Amino acid sequence: MQATQELSKYRNIGIFAHVDAGKTTTTERILKLTGKIHKIGEVHDGAATTDFMEQEQERGITIQSAATTCFWDDHRLNIIDTPGHVDFTIEVYRSLKVLDGGVGVFCGSGGVEPQSETNWRYANDSKVARIIYVNKLDRLGADFYRVVDQIKTILGAKPLVMVLPIGAEGDFVGVVDLLTRKAYVWDDSGLPENFKVEDVPADMTEAVEKYRTELIETAVEQDDDVMEAYLEGDEPDVDTIKRCIRKGTIELAFFPTFCGSSFKNKGVQQVLDAVVAYLPNPTEVPPQPEVDLEGNETGEVAVVDPERPARALAFKIMDDRFGALTFIRLYSGTIKKGDTLLNTATGKTERIGRMVEMHADDRTIVETAKAGDIVAAVGLKNVRTGHTLCDVNKPATLEPMVFPDPVISVAVVPKDKANSEKLSVALGKMVAEDPSFHVEVDQESGETILKGMGELHLDIKVDILRRTHGVEAEVGKPQVAYRETITQAVTDSYTHKKQTGGSGQFAKIDYTVEPLEAGAGFVFESKVVGGNVPKEFIPSVEKGFKLMKDKGPLVGFPLLDFKLTLFDGGFHSVDSSQMAFEVASKAAYRQTMPKAAPQLLEPIMKVDVFVPDANVGDVIGDLNRRRGMIKSQEPGATAVRIKADVPLGEMFGYIGDLRSTTSGRGQFSMEFSHYSPVPRNVLEAVKEEVKAREEAKKK
Repeated sequence: MQATQELSKYRNIGIFAHVDAGKTTTTERILKLTGKIHKIGEVHDGAATTDFMEQEQERGITIQSAATTCFWDDHRLNIIDTPGHVDFTIEVYRSLKVLDGGVGVFCGSGGVEPQSETNWRYANDSKVARIIYVNKLDRLGADFYRVVDQIKTILGAKPLVMVLPIGAEGDFVGVVDLLTRKAYVWDDSGLPENFKVEDVPADMTEAVEKYRTELIETAVEQDDDVMEAYLEGDEPDVDTIKRCIRKGTIELAFFPTFCGSSFKNKGVQQVLDAVVAYLPNPTEVPPQPEVDLEGNETGEVAVVDPERPARALAFKIMDDRFGALTFIRLYSGTIKKGDTLLNTATGKTERIGRMVEMHADDRTIVETAKAGDIVAAVGLKNVRTGHTLCDVNKPATLEPMVFPDPVISVAVVPKDKANSEKLSVALGKMVAEDPSFHVEVDQESGETILKGMGELHLDIKVDILRRTHGVEAEVGKPQVAYRETITQAVTDSYTHKKQTGGSGQFAKIDYTVEPLEAGAGFVFESKVVGGNVPKEFIPSVEKGFKLMKDKGPLVGFPLLDFKLTLFDGGFHSVDSSQMAFEVASKAAYRQTMPKAAPQLLEPIMKVDVFVPDANVGDVIGDLNRRRGMIKSQEPGATAVRIKADVPLGEMFGYIGDLRSTTSGRGQFSMEFSHYSPVPRNVLEAVKEEVKAREEAKKK
């Protein structure tokens, strides 16, 4: 019973938001309030506790999610501060996967920004209960009520307003707690503990009563008995209302909404109280489904119970001065130092050496971890993000994570042999840390190709190579990940004959290739009857086309979304073999694909730009020049938000152009949307570029 009692005091939470909404500053304030750090570090001074990478401190953004543990009101909070920048969404996605609750931070003046939408969508997909915190209410143009409206209209969510701000912008001094009708007013010292509890300011009583009634009416819907009593004029007590709010929050019926200014230390205590009061503990979250080693659901779930077989998910790998750290969330069972666990992805066992609890980049060694804990294990060999570690005698896999494909690449050439060796070691570590970052070696030129989610993503990877790993290398121009597809169905036949001394080769195939809708991939079907192509040779036909589809007929980019139907053929009782049919299908691919009206596709990005009113015309003109399709314009308090679909190839260097157009005030973010056919002139330009690269390689 003891264990369950303790689990009810656990909160595994993530803090997520758009870039610059103040997540990291909020995390800093939480750590200060919970007594974890004594001097507060500021993001804009590059001194925040959870931003401990040089690149994070310089750019003032969070790149890696940092995990930290602290205590509030006798409850244990495991907090993950996630990045807001779109190129690092993968960090948010995999953090949400292992969290039980979240705090969505929104900027009081910026409101619901593009990345907050993406993160909110991820949190909806992961069914994570959240509370909302509207930050930066001391900023010019900040408006709590406008942000609450945007949460309703843009996110389609139901905010449950719990506090109202006292004063606005420079005059923001505190908040009114609607449940208790008490005003919390801070002085100008900037110290979080310097506040007075007062009566509601006279000019706010009407608004407080209006929002309090809304709050209670929404909350009591969670309990029929309480609702019935309320409708008969009997207002429930505060504890009953809190119980109803907790139930509704965990069931995602609504999201308790708070406000404040983390930088000025106003309103953060209320957020911490809400985390404890309303967000679920590990036992109140739907348990993770288990799958067998083939990936089929077994119907079993990983119940949060220290006595059950061990089930843990590795959700992040980080390399630091002490070696590789693997962050694991333990769903069930107990792990002790020295235990051996099975990694179901590799089929190998891993011995748990040291385990540590992280406080940003500080650590405390722990001997045991049990269901509900988030810990980091030191020195695991073959564990990657998304792998399951489990009891050797009772294996099961937790639902793995799915990561998007990269859309942009750069070539890296090390300066000399010593750097070449350093490069391969460094890249090995970096790929383990970030599943959205891929590395390939070009067989012909020997160049190392880095692939990522955007220009900034690769920029930072190259920076980490230089600084953290000391690799000197030359970096090529960013390359777009083009794709090819076919647009017409073609029925064709190919015969492969080879008669030289000894045994010959013979294979004949009759087949149709046809285009499929976007995202369908490669589909193979055999309609051969009467044994004209013996059964054992049919897989070789599929294999031949599969091997060839990475080189499209137009320019040599991978070919997407087509179906191959084998309907007839011929064989020779002596000369036919699997090899002969594979060779035939490779040649058939080269013969037929150019006839199927191939088309070059380019990645189209969803671009979101925030610009001051004065620059809207210039920015839209610039996006049009970049072949952008403007989707919408939404005026905000201080800026206009422009949404557009723009080809990735036209977006290189956009940040510099946007800054010069808007005198440094414009912001933008982009994420991959879909592939789309390129215009004729772009096709010719890409062909020229590829040709020039091939020639440069030969030299």
